[in-house]
Amino acid sequence: MKNNLLFDFKVDKKTKTVFVDKEFAADLSLVWDAFTKKELLDQWWAPKPFKSKTKQMDFREGGMRFYAMVGPEGQEHWAIQKYKSITPKSNFTYLNAFADKDANPDLPGSDWDLSFSEQNGKTTVNIVIVNDSLERMEQMIEMGFKEGFTAALQQLEAVL
Repeated sequence: MKNNLLFDFKVDKKTKTVFVDKEFAADLSLVWDAFTKKELLDQWWAPKPFKSKTKQMDFREGGMRFYAMVGPEGQEHWAIQKYKSITPKSNFTYLNAFADKDANPDLPGSDWDLSFSEQNGKTTVNIVIVNDSLERMEQMIEMGFKEGFTAALQQLEAVL
């Protein structure tokens, strides 16, 4: 089923920033939960054929999510999200970085700022990803971030 929901993905190399705007045909509480609860995140966060596997998640300011994207042959690509600020059902921010299997971050990382709003039964998520360096942003893009994150957001639509 095709829909006319907003999806916009922009890269600004000058500011080392990626902007993603995505609209979902679901209420805000459900979309918020999909981004903040590990049992829901693991259903959609990794693009197929990869799976998301959260080893630890403490969604609070100062808390962290430690997870892997697990490939079809079992290869694991670990990352952490260190939560900086949380305004329930409105906004949260975190530092995202690749990591080793013991949760030691591979810095530099990127700062994610996610804002949620609801109107007429649809929820919009605005994501701003600021990278510490142009090199890291280019590495992220070369690794297929746009295609992978787009596929993951499509999976989220199916979960919702």
